[in-house]
Amino acid sequence: MYPLEEVLKIRRSIREYSDKEIPKGLLENIVDAARFSPTARNVQPWEFIVVTDIPSLKRLSELSENGRFLAQAKACIAVFCADTKYYLEDGCAATCQILLAAAGLGIGSCWVAGDKKPYCADVAKLLCVPPTYKLVSLVSLGYPKSKDSLCPAQKRELKKMLHWEKF
Repeated sequence: MYPLEEVLKIRRSIREYSDKEIPKGLLENIVDAARFSPTARNVQPWEFIVVTDIPSLKRLSELSENGRFLAQAKACIAVFCADTKYYLEDGCAATCQILLAAAGLGIGSCWVAGDKKPYCADVAKLLCVPPTYKLVSLVSLGYPKSKDSLCPAQKRELKKMLHWEKF
């Protein structure tokens, strides 16, 4: 477990995973963190599908052109939302909580876009999701293959992006 300030600095997109399995309890903890995400009008439109089945992970990797690494992941959390006014904002907030919770547990993750992608309907069909829900994201999960993966990323300096009162 890492303290929040550290988690915010070490969270990176990880696409290479070790063979170590993720305990079911930790996957539940990650989804539980997403449950506490901010949500417009407290609608909470999200539904989370945790996929650990190897053939299903492989199929998800084949469907999502930018998510080929899903085949090597130990789990994937598909974030779907009911088609509400702010489904995308709510689903993205939940996705961010998933990424941060995973990093805090030393689990690597990577956000694979969902919304408006051509494979959304195929993913929904694979996962038996009703057509009234929209795919917001697929999040791959696994322990990083390299410990170097959890080093802080190069980021722009705060003074180069922070503006007070006006741009």
